Amino acid sequence: MAELGIKIKDLFFKNPVLTASGTCGFGEEIADFVDLSVLGGVVMKGTTLKPREGNDYPRMAETASGMLNAVGLQNKGVTNFIKNIYPNIKDISTNFIVNVNGSTIEEYVELAERINELEKIPAIELNISCPNVKEGGMAFGVSCASAERVVKAVRKAYDKTLIVKLSPNVTDIAGIARAVESEGADSVSLVNTFLGMAIDSKTRKPVLSTVTGGLSGPAIKPIALRMVWQVYHAVNIPVIGMGGIMNATDAIEFILAGATAVQIGTAMFIDPAIPVRIIDGIDHYLDANQYGSVNDIIGSLQI
Repeated sequence: MAELGIKIKDLFFKNPVLTASGTCGFGEEIADFVDLSVLGGVVMKGTTLKPREGNDYPRMAETASGMLNAVGLQNKGVTNFIKNIYPNIKDISTNFIVNVNGSTIEEYVELAERINELEKIPAIELNISCPNVKEGGMAFGVSCASAERVVKAVRKAYDKTLIVKLSPNVTDIAGIARAVESEGADSVSLVNTFLGMAIDSKTRKPVLSTVTGGLSGPAIKPIALRMVWQVYHAVNIPVIGMGGIMNATDAIEFILAGATAVQIGTAMFIDPAIPVRIIDGIDHYLDANQYGSVNDIIGSLQI
C-alpha cells in the first residue's frame, strides 16, 4: 500500500484530499454521510469577524458543466464559530482549516489572531480571492502589492500554517503566488471561482441578484489545471489545487501538474462521499503504477 501522507510546512496530512471551502459548511453538515477523520483535511466555509447575511436570493445558478454562486460569505461570525462549532469538531482526527475573510487588512489580522488561539485549528486559508463580496475579498488578490500587504500583516499575527487562496481572475497568477510567498505564505491554494454570469432570456434579466458570481465545476478544470502547473514552477512552497475535480483521475492530474494536495468543491453537492472515493482512487493509481508514495508523482508531468 502506497504512502498517502503529505506535509505543508510542518503540518502533516494523512492524505492529499481536502474539502473546499463553502461546499461542506463547517464539516458537521456532512458528518452523517462521510467519516471526516478519513479525509486529509476539511476547509470550512468562509468565516468573517462579524456575522454576514450574504447576498440576496437568487444566488446560485446551474450552468453547462458547472454552477455559479454568489452566496457572499454568509456566516454567523468568528465568535459563534468559537463558541458553538469549534467544540464539536476539535477532537475529530483530521485537519480543520478556517477560511478567513475580511473587508480590510485590520479585519483579516484580528480574525487571524482569534483563530490563532484555537489549539485544534492548525492552519488558516487566507481568502484574498472571493469574487462575491463588494469590499475586500478578491480586491486584495488581484495585484501583487495588495496581496503582499495583507499576507505580511496576517503573517505577523498568525504563527501556524498559513495557506493563501488565490484568484484566477488575474493576468499573472504566478506573479501573485510569488508575492505572497515572499511575505511568508506557507502554501497557496488555487483556484477560487472564475467571475461569470447567467442571463434569463425570457425576462432579459440576470439570473443572480448580484448580476455576476463565481463559476465552479468541471467547466473550469482545464484552466485551473494550467494555473496550478504555472504556479508550481514559480514558487518553492506547496500548491493546493482545485477546480472541477470530480473523480480520482482529475485529482491525479492536478498532482501531476504540481499540486501537493487537492480540494474537492462542486462535486460535494452531488455526493459528499466523493472525497473518500478519490482517496481510494489515488491509492489504487499509486499501487498500479508501483509508486511508493504520492510524493513521488507531485509535479512529475512529462513534457
